[in-house]
Amino acid sequence: MTLPRILVTGAAGNTGFQTTQQLLEKGFPVRALVRRVDARSDALKALGAEIQVGNLQDMDDVRQALRDVQRAYFCAPLLRGGLSASAIFASAAQEQRLEVVVALSQWLADPLHPSIHTRETWLSDKMLSWMPDVDVVTVNPGWFADNYMAALEPIAQFGMMPMPLGEGMNAPPSNEDIARVIVAALERPEPHIGKTYRPTGPALLSPEDIAATYAKVLGRPVKYVNAPVGMFTKVARALNFPDFTIAQVLWYLDDYQRNAFAVGAPTQAVLEVTGQRPEDFETIVRRYIGQSPSAQRNMGARLRALGSMVKILLTPALDPTRFARSNDFPRLTQTALAADSAQWLATHTPGLDLPAVHLVATPRAQ
Repeated sequence: MTLPRILVTGAAGNTGFQTTQQLLEKGFPVRALVRRVDARSDALKALGAEIQVGNLQDMDDVRQALRDVQRAYFCAPLLRGGLSASAIFASAAQEQRLEVVVALSQWLADPLHPSIHTRETWLSDKMLSWMPDVDVVTVNPGWFADNYMAALEPIAQFGMMPMPLGEGMNAPPSNEDIARVIVAALERPEPHIGKTYRPTGPALLSPEDIAATYAKVLGRPVKYVNAPVGMFTKVARALNFPDFTIAQVLWYLDDYQRNAFAVGAPTQAVLEVTGQRPEDFETIVRRYIGQSPSAQRNMGARLRALGSMVKILLTPALDPTRFARSNDFPRLTQTALAADSAQWLATHTPGLDLPAVHLVATPRAQ
């Protein structure tokens, strides 16, 4: 039996890489759409993927990527222009009459969220559902386990986990488990058509729980430090994250602190869709620590960590208000973080008796 060819967009990214690898392991022919040739695309090519370099903002590139493809995983980048990328992909997918698209959405997606990317994600979900000849499955995870690994160097070298999480709770899913849900829907779409799945880890964890897990795996104390968001922007800039991405994540940290990612978690999505239990956070941490040179305790790693700290201190913080103004981002009359919106809560907690909408003037976290 000839298996359908599958396109994976964002194939060098966290979920895209894992999705490509797992599909190849199952014998599917995979075309991996990447933005550039680098070590990650080379790794995918070595696994057997067909590599295509292209831009989701370019209709010709997307049409070429979808040539002779029957199914696709679509992941819009957390970058400026995500909405137009979604519109281009939806148009090209409809032209190609794909059997199914599995789309990565976002747990916070809502038309009134202060994050422009989150509002555009909500609208992208709508656009994809309007394709008349293409079935859609939606996967909308929350805060990934991978996000905590941005602090792995100070955790391993200095015993500190500095992140602006407040006392928020989360059930963090691994990239591997998110990909398992995506792959299951691509492999056998029929039971999943029109459904939305939210993969999570198996348990809600506080920031102190997360720090304690790192301590257990490393065998030494790790202290959670509720860092100011200004310091977070310095760290993110030092790690070369785009300012647009940082500005959106600041809103997600506000929602994290308000427990938006704890709403409805944990779920049974990974078990129900894949037949496998989701990985616990300790298993995920052990994998990252085993693979990361920054987690090793030696003089070289220590000196690199000190160098990173100096670079962070010298990096200017992002002023998100000025950034939004200088980029002429649209301003809504009223917005609401997910955790503060009765409308969002009503659609994300079935059976909860709430008024239709509760708009608030959303403050920027300081």
